[in-house]
Amino acid sequence: MATRKRSRAAVRTAEERPLLFVNAAQVVTCAGPARSRRGPEMKELAIAKNVAVLAANGVVKAVGPRAELRALAKSVAEVDCKGGVLMPAMVDSHTHAVFGAARYAEHEMRASGMDYMQIARQGGGIHSSVRDVRERSERELVELARNRLRRLASFGVGTIEVKSGYGLSLEDELKLLRVIQKLARELPIRLVPTFLGAHEVPLEYREPSSRRREYIELVVREMIPRVAADKLARFADVFCETGVYTADESREILNAAKAAGLGLKLHADELTACGGAELAAQVGATSADHLAAISEAGVRALAGGGTVATLLPATMVFLGKTGQAPARRLINAGIPVALATDFNPGTSPTMGLPLVLTLGVSQLRLSAAESIIAATVNGAAAVGLADRVGQISPGFEADLALFDASDFREVPYWLGARLCRELWTRGKACGLHNLDVI
Repeated sequence: MATRKRSRAAVRTAEERPLLFVNAAQVVTCAGPARSRRGPEMKELAIAKNVAVLAANGVVKAVGPRAELRALAKSVAEVDCKGGVLMPAMVDSHTHAVFGAARYAEHEMRASGMDYMQIARQGGGIHSSVRDVRERSERELVELARNRLRRLASFGVGTIEVKSGYGLSLEDELKLLRVIQKLARELPIRLVPTFLGAHEVPLEYREPSSRRREYIELVVREMIPRVAADKLARFADVFCETGVYTADESREILNAAKAAGLGLKLHADELTACGGAELAAQVGATSADHLAAISEAGVRALAGGGTVATLLPATMVFLGKTGQAPARRLINAGIPVALATDFNPGTSPTMGLPLVLTLGVSQLRLSAAESIIAATVNGAAAVGLADRVGQISPGFEADLALFDASDFREVPYWLGARLCRELWTRGKACGLHNLDVI
């Protein structure tokens, strides 16, 4: 028994030793300012060769020659990268990862010619997930979401934004946010919770029309204050879209969230140009997401501020749309662009962020370097963490992903492949080989 205790203690001590990452073919540092990158900055990966990375106490200490870094720490545990590519762990800055059942029937409905709004009017879409979530226990939702988030992380993702929005009642929205909170404490990855009580207008508040106003009041006067008081979310989000929430309604909800101390996000101009991008700029949103139908006025509005344009190309592909957000126009206008999965059961059932990078190159016409920045530095900026994660630089948290590749361009090249060999968050290995992935 005593031997076992000593052995376990020795293991703990070894795990707590500084880590020295060596023998990487490329170290993609993304080093630079602790903010979103825009314009030509999005091509600057700051790739280093023949260098090591030293991490201790959960943060990156130095990047440089192996011998020099070894001298900085008395005792280090070497991590042999074996010719792989070492990158910052990616950031998935837009997901709806807590839900119940899948919605594969809708996939066939769209193939038969029905569009998103037609399906929603028949009680499908978000409403289908709402009915399902309301019937499930908190414990069941934790079990379902755990494997999904592990699978998402296994592609090299260290930070995941997770929204509520499938409850659409005070108790069910709180239930979803508690699920995210529990998983954030349990999983080795970082979760960023977002309150999305204004994801849709619940069916029970649709008729008569005066009931719609009742629901908005519920969101503003009861949900947001409770979410803020219980510290269940970092951000609030609204689906600003024709047939969902108008720009004026969205502004009211976001202003209430801002007054309560929450950061702001916005589903903006996904299907129609309805002023969502302009609103995001006006309220100082951290990110405006989707933007497939953004207007020229919306581009001009975002060009003047710090809002990150988070693009979700997998959604448009899955919906069978031929158009995509105008990524090149946004970048040329000086707007920082991020890429995310939009992982959800109805319109983007993908847990593979590298696949989204592939679409970033093939559909949005980004370079491989721009797609990497969009999923690291700018993804971090889209969740307000650009000063902590997204680059391998001294003082940043040691969130690292090792890819089974010899060139960073392979990450967005191999269509749908899971190349990530291991993931570290705050300097601790997440043990991908042990993950119970679905």
